[in-house]
Amino acid sequence: MGIIVNLDVVMAQRKISSRELARAIGITEANLSLLKRGKVKGVRFETLAAICHHLDCQPGDILAYSED
Repeated sequence: MGIIVNLDVVMAQRKISSRELARAIGITEANLSLLKRGKVKGVRFETLAAICHHLDCQPGDILAYSED
């Protein structure tokens, strides 16, 4: 069971690059890449809110739960 990160899908739908999003929300491209791949142990609500604001989406569009 775990959390699935669909950030790359939402970014592709919005046609926004990692570089553009990272700059807009104030994190490094490396940290954004780790987040996109689900390689982080947590994410600050402030960062999640900034991502959702910039991509005009909800947290549930980016994160999903799977029992696999």
